[in-house]
Amino acid sequence: MSQPFTKEMRKDYTLLAPDMLPIHFALEREIFANHGYHTEVLDNRGPNVIREGLRYVNNDICYPAQLVIGQFIDALKSGRWNTHKVALLITQTGGGCRASNYLFLLKKALTACGYDYIPVISLNFKGMDENPGFKLTPLMVAQAYAAAVYGDLIMTVANQTRPYEIHKGDTDALIQRWVKIMGAKFKSNHGYFGKHMDANFRQIVDEFAAIPVKRVPKIKVGIVGEIYMKYSDLGNNQLQKFLEDNGCEVMIPNVMNFFYYGFDNAKLDRKYYGHLFLQSIITQRVLKFFYKGEKKMIDAIKRHDCYVAPAPYLKEKEYDRNLLDYGVKMGEGWLLTAEMMELVHLGYSNIICTQPFGCLPNHIVAKGMVHAVREKVPDANIVPIDYDPSASHVNQENRIKLMLAIAKERLDAKNQ
Repeated sequence: MSQPFTKEMRKDYTLLAPDMLPIHFALEREIFANHGYHTEVLDNRGPNVIREGLRYVNNDICYPAQLVIGQFIDALKSGRWNTHKVALLITQTGGGCRASNYLFLLKKALTACGYDYIPVISLNFKGMDENPGFKLTPLMVAQAYAAAVYGDLIMTVANQTRPYEIHKGDTDALIQRWVKIMGAKFKSNHGYFGKHMDANFRQIVDEFAAIPVKRVPKIKVGIVGEIYMKYSDLGNNQLQKFLEDNGCEVMIPNVMNFFYYGFDNAKLDRKYYGHLFLQSIITQRVLKFFYKGEKKMIDAIKRHDCYVAPAPYLKEKEYDRNLLDYGVKMGEGWLLTAEMMELVHLGYSNIICTQPFGCLPNHIVAKGMVHAVREKVPDANIVPIDYDPSASHVNQENRIKLMLAIAKERLDAKNQ
């Protein structure tokens, strides 16, 4: 199996991370650099990624695992990196999700293709599979949190600007500009919290709002589902681009909501199972700190009428009341249903639910709750889309186009 990542390796090793969130991960990379870790986010695409995934991962494992591990193996075989000077960085949930096993599946795949000397680092908050050369400190976690909130802010306002821009490419150019600006600020340890965060948030929103646009009625579509499939264009076949090319405006719920949800579960575990008292107290205090950054972000967005601000996490949680018990935590659990409800209340009643092969809990809490959501909000126009190695892109797009046809009828009737 793979070797441990040692303190000596930090000087000249590159940590490779799978791609899921281009804006967020570009900002997080600077946080890692500040703490002595040179990190690169993989950008390799193409059919060979899934071929490598299927070659080294059993075909009954969930589709995200096949893509993540396939992207790693494809990158290592590309010759782009010295395989004796890289380590692989992968998240590990520690819960009931199969993602808890990605680490072991990746190690097994590395052994099978002769890369068992490459260290694999688990990125988790539970102290699992520790490596002597890598440690998540409280300061690093706090800074990574700030970077994620910046990523959510940029993603939200960019998605509500790009479909209307007069000069194509203005929005993406401004995204890159702010990624560089915040990267430079993070390098000098500025902009994480307090008044500096406030000022940066306001300036970011002001600059996106200043992009020349022509706001015409468009179909508003929300994307929910399993976390990797929801955000990764590798996983969902560039779903957001497809929707925007078909005249839609897209909203994707904030990434930080998933982490609030994860921290918040400790309180419920205390209530349901009668243990984890100290963990429950600590996580609630951490959440109160996190909510301050969330409020700053939402307030900055609300300064401009052209933007729809996401609901605070606690408000989103309220949307799920009397729908799905808060003890349902597998496959994105009650959060997935709450996100559907939030999107409808924000005006994004046309919803695509991205479902990966191999995640039965996600199918249950998504498809199983569609009828219940529609009973609560009859305007909800929800279509689940299955993703797996053999799924036809054409079939996926045809199902989405059928949903969009219904959405267009409703939009035309509303504007008459």
